[in-house]
Amino acid sequence: MPRTLKIAAAQMGPIHLTSKREDTIQRMLTLLTSASKLGAQLVLFPETALTTFFPRHLITSPEELESYFDSASTITTAPNTKPLFDEAQKLGIDISVGFAERDTDGQGYNTCVYYSAKEAKVIAKYRKVHLPGTKEPFENPDAVNQLEKRYFTPGNLGFQAFRAPDLVPGAAKKGAEVKAGTGDPILGMMICNDRRWAEGWRCYGLQGVEIVLCGYNTAGFAPDLWGTRKPMTPEEAEIDAVFHHKLVMQGNSYMNSCFSVSAAKAGMEDGKYDLIGGSCITTPEGHVLAEAKTKDDEIVFAEIDLEDCRQGKEKTFDFVRHRRIDQYGPITTQTGVVEPEYL
Repeated sequence: MPRTLKIAAAQMGPIHLTSKREDTIQRMLTLLTSASKLGAQLVLFPETALTTFFPRHLITSPEELESYFDSASTITTAPNTKPLFDEAQKLGIDISVGFAERDTDGQGYNTCVYYSAKEAKVIAKYRKVHLPGTKEPFENPDAVNQLEKRYFTPGNLGFQAFRAPDLVPGAAKKGAEVKAGTGDPILGMMICNDRRWAEGWRCYGLQGVEIVLCGYNTAGFAPDLWGTRKPMTPEEAEIDAVFHHKLVMQGNSYMNSCFSVSAAKAGMEDGKYDLIGGSCITTPEGHVLAEAKTKDDEIVFAEIDLEDCRQGKEKTFDFVRHRRIDQYGPITTQTGVVEPEYL
């Protein structure tokens, strides 16, 4: 039987170093209201949605650096974030929000949380595993830097799927005689660069994930970071970046028979750093169901049927029948490339 759900990506235009938190929260509230008018039950906000993407900057002032971090334990109650979660509860909309987390041990993480409006609390937290870039800035003074390795510790919570309560009427509950694909929706979260790594997707796929949520901040032009096969103009590089974004969302959604939602921070931040848009909702067959048309604040909305996940999970990608884990040893026993011996 159908298991329909109305979902949305809340793409956000530029947030600058000079942007005030209260103004950013107001923009998020406006997006949430727009999504509510469409009937959305779940809204995804981008990576580091509360601030500019500060890891591109070399920040030497401890006070300034701390201004970009929040505590996961108080994210729903702190005065500068509470209005967002209060409004989500009022509207009855679940939200996933990315932010820079400072934990009780002083470690920094690139984090997102999932807030259940029904439960009126955070029910899941994810910390970004695959941190890109460098610890020190590039020598090129005009380079687009990516200093996440400087400010964040790699995530330590793994790829843990979870069920979101009371989004699908009539969902099977614990204790009943159930079959796969009849319970509350199974979700997973990842952040930006994680989407390029198949291992995380497969970890979620092995837990029966039905929706993967991914917020991101992706540069449109960063040759010092990416390397290039050939010289590219900023326009050509951005076309490539959007293509690669959709490629991994579509391919991994297909290979794990799940929907995916991706929400970008987009546009020209701080007058210099151009971020791609491309926020989209993708089907278990790898098709883009809905996508952003701008690089501004925008709601990307779709109504989906989680029953559409079943064909892939039970046929082409029936893991229990077709996976051969005895042949996959290198995936969990090595990191760097080990080439065959030279002839």
